[in-house]
Amino acid sequence: MALSKAMLDELTAGYKTPQELESLYSQMLQHMINRALEGEMQAHLGHERNGKSSGNPRNGKSRKRVQSTMGELQIETPRDREGTFEPQLVPKRQVRLAGMEEKILALYAKGMTTRDIESALVDLYGVTISHSLIAQVTDAVLDEARLWQTRPLEAIYPIVWLDGIVVKVQQNKQVVNKSAHVVLGVNLRGEKEVLGLWLAENEGAKFWLSVLTELRQRGVQDIYVASMDGLKGLPEAVSAVYPKTLTQLCIVHLVRASLRYVSSTDRKAVVEALKAIYQSATAEEAQRELDAFEASWGAKYKSVVRLWRGNWGNVIPFFQFLPEIRKVIYTTNAIESLNMVMRKYTRNRRIFPNDDAALKALFMAIREASKSWKMIHHWKPALQSFQLMFGEERVPLAAL
Repeated sequence: MALSKAMLDELTAGYKTPQELESLYSQMLQHMINRALEGEMQAHLGHERNGKSSGNPRNGKSRKRVQSTMGELQIETPRDREGTFEPQLVPKRQVRLAGMEEKILALYAKGMTTRDIESALVDLYGVTISHSLIAQVTDAVLDEARLWQTRPLEAIYPIVWLDGIVVKVQQNKQVVNKSAHVVLGVNLRGEKEVLGLWLAENEGAKFWLSVLTELRQRGVQDIYVASMDGLKGLPEAVSAVYPKTLTQLCIVHLVRASLRYVSSTDRKAVVEALKAIYQSATAEEAQRELDAFEASWGAKYKSVVRLWRGNWGNVIPFFQFLPEIRKVIYTTNAIESLNMVMRKYTRNRRIFPNDDAALKALFMAIREASKSWKMIHHWKPALQSFQLMFGEERVPLAAL
């Protein structure tokens, strides 16, 4: 409803700054809620048009303070004699309006501790919420995370990335490093989705095998390409559970590993020579570039040549695909971007008190990161390439 200028002038008379108007907003919200509660009671009692009572008269009001993003509100809830009235707008025992939980969780997801959130709510909204109440709100996320972790998954994820980040957790009165294993997938619609999050003391192929087995039990029947870093035994773990899956080593990880053996003076030239390998048009051309690299640098950097030749079977799968989608497959940029968000949002919590606290924070970070995700570029051509390679028995026609 549009207000006239005269009504607006009357409402805002005496207010000089936007900050001063906040008290007006708070009063208007409080008045609107109390009026709505009166309307709820009227509907509940069902007074007849002739004015006769329904036999359950009103019985005063109960007052309570409710926290909101407009500050603290004084809410007056009508009562009936029989005590059957159940308000819907502000239910009994509710001390926060809808929306306050979202504010708390958004601050928590961005890496703020419960004490930091307590201070921020006072600064931003003039609302004082206890440390224990904030912890109660964030702890509710853990139940959501557990349901998310065990949810059924789709039958086919054409591409998955496997990676992990290290977090510090208190365990038996000591601080230990634990690896958060993350599986990021792309479904048949080209949408990114985190399939799960697992904590373990070490990132090893044996633990990854248990992760992949769990994915199978939760419904994942087929993966076309699994992209990963150079963890020893990881390709074999993937093949043990998904024997038809192509295992693709992340080229970015391989280049980084190669540069550990290269002097600073040679780095630029070596990077250019390695780029000629993975930017080749075909696997055969890449093999010739690798031979040329060995002829030029093999005597000085035998370890680099050994690294590439030893992983060659997991380097070349992406050459089977169109150039537009090769970069999607041969790098772990997608999951590294996710890891960056998780590190950013957990940076303030340098040490987690237990595994549950770490999982809760990482889950919230994943939820925040996924809000900005978009569909994979060139996805339809990618699916067509997958169908040409793997056939209709693995790539359903309905997905194209």
